[in-house]
Formats: sequence, structure tokens, C-alpha cells
Amino acid sequence: EVRLVESGGGLVQPGGSLRLSCAVFGFALSRYTISWVRQAPGKGPEWVSTIGSGGGPTNYADSVKGRFTISRDNAENIVYLQMNSMKLEDTAVYYCQIGSSKGQGTQVTVSS
Repeated sequence: EVRLVESGGGLVQPGGSLRLSCAVFGFALSRYTISWVRQAPGKGPEWVSTIGSGGGPTNYADSVKGRFTISRDNAENIVYLQMNSMKLEDTAVYYCQIGSSKGQGTQVTVSS
């Protein structure tokens, strides 16, 4: 059974940082491209970032480029999303996704 478990969300002030983690169970992460997507209240899903199976290439939505960094630890089967210089509009539930499989999400709230 494929299972993805996100963690690391929370409340942060504008300009602050958070690091999200996505632990993958049930298969070897190294074979797959994985993405982070987010969904803000009242809005549809928004793609955030993708990392290739070998650790690259990486791609980012324009809205997060230069602020967020995606990385992976294939040995530990974990993918990370480092979020810096956070903005109010980064508030959302963040999910990691492989194909059509995604986790339960982790809430990120940016507020002063």
C-alpha cells in the first residue's frame, strides 16, 4: 500500500520559515518524481514544486520561486519543502503527491 505522510506545518509570521516533510511508505521513493501541491481556503489545488527521481530537475511555481526549495532523501524515503520568506498568501494545506496518490496534508498558516 502506497502511503504519503506530510508533517511540519504550523503557524508562522510573515517573513518566517518552515520545513515540511513527506514520508513515503510502500515503495522506493528513488524511482519517482514527487510534487508538492497546496490548497488555500476556498480555492482549487495549486502546484508548488516538483523534483525528479534522481534529485533533479526541480521546478517551482512562479509564486514560490526563490523562496521555496524542494529536496529529497531517497535513502530515508523523505521529501522536504523548505519555505523561506513566507507570505500571507502561502497559507494553505500542503500535500505531497506521486501520480494520483497524495497524503492527508499539513496545514500551513502565515499570519501576524
